Amino acid sequence: MAKRCFDVLLAGLGLLVLSPLLLALAAWIKFDSPGPVFYRQVRVGRGGRPFRIHKLRTMADAPAGAGPEITVGADRRITRAGRVLRHYKLDELVQLIDVLKGDMSLVGPRPEVPRYVALYPADVRDRVLSVRPGITDPASLEYRDEAAVLAAAADPEAEYVNVVMPAKLALAVRYVEQASLATDLRLIGRTLRLVFLP
Repeated sequence: MAKRCFDVLLAGLGLLVLSPLLLALAAWIKFDSPGPVFYRQVRVGRGGRPFRIHKLRTMADAPAGAGPEITVGADRRITRAGRVLRHYKLDELVQLIDVLKGDMSLVGPRPEVPRYVALYPADVRDRVLSVRPGITDPASLEYRDEAAVLAAAADPEAEYVNVVMPAKLALAVRYVEQASLATDLRLIGRTLRLVFLP
């Protein structure tokens, strides 16, 4: 209950403070390329319940399901504005909306698409999905340059499934087992430092 109150308070405050920036980013996205401001994608949330995550659109508008579900290196689908948004993780700021809705938390295992969740070992899946997914977590900080890592692999999809995803899941399980308000505050602090002082 304390975590949920903490999430709602900070998410609401964050959206209020960031609203001028978000409006400016929305205008930039519309000016830079045709398509909607938001990108919505189905992710798996707490208890295995699917939800549609919010992101600021960073790629050329395309039908749902078009292209791979992982981003590799300098993906040609990424727009000019999208490169900046992704570099500074600004595209994920609107996930504060998902926090207010109750689909996500500020800190928690990053939500994955159903295709990859289906590959989780059963015991790991149960633990990782026992909490709300988050905007940030240890795995997202550790693999901040995931696209570059995958670009260096001969088979990016296999690298993600066999190497990156298991490592991220191990970090997610450790977070779930050790989570506390103090841990969340430290992770939020580390995230802000990496965003503003990369």
